Amino acid sequence: MAFVAAERLEFDGVLRKAERVLKLDWPLGFARMAWLKGEPIVLVANGPGPELAGRATEIVRSNQELKGLVSIGFCGALNPALGSCDIFVATEIVGVANALSVPRSHSCERFMCGKLLSVDHVVSTAAEKAELRRTGADAVEMEAAAVGLKASEWKIPFYCVRVVTDTSAETFPLDFNKMRDAEGRFSRARIMAAALRRPGSVLPELLKLNKRCKDASQALGNFLVDASF
Repeated sequence: MAFVAAERLEFDGVLRKAERVLKLDWPLGFARMAWLKGEPIVLVANGPGPELAGRATEIVRSNQELKGLVSIGFCGALNPALGSCDIFVATEIVGVANALSVPRSHSCERFMCGKLLSVDHVVSTAAEKAELRRTGADAVEMEAAAVGLKASEWKIPFYCVRVVTDTSAETFPLDFNKMRDAEGRFSRARIMAAALRRPGSVLPELLKLNKRCKDASQALGNFLVDASF
């Protein structure tokens, strides 16, 4: 089973639960083999967005026999019932030509199931979230559709498990779409430069967001280690 995320941080919770971790020499930003409950899994991250996620899944398949794909990571809430660090299991992905049916995973942890909207940009404002809620989706992210389409093409099981980092009422302190490089990856240099231009307002909010992302990653790891795929 291969788990595909956008950023290494999204795997921190899983890695803390792993019995063993092996670095993989693959042309990706992050690639590891880890063992959970004695079973090997592949963890890869290649940056945000459908193009980078699709490329990551192809590299995994060229190096490893795949029994299934799991799209994991952070998401933004569209449904007001979702709170920060809540686990969201997608049962359908909207926003693609054919909606994908996503099998449920099971855990003792609390989670919500529903429709996921997969887009090609960061949804940064509460106003845009309210507009996207009209699609019927409960949460939004950037990679799941691309990973799901590969799973469909290769006729292997596909799962999608996300954790909420920002609620439907929240707006990010920066437009993170402007913080991406030519390939679509987030530029830490751009983010820091933008924060330092407004240290009294933006920097504290970014520090809060970073702390929440770390907490969300731990919640995701706790869920995944007990989940059945």
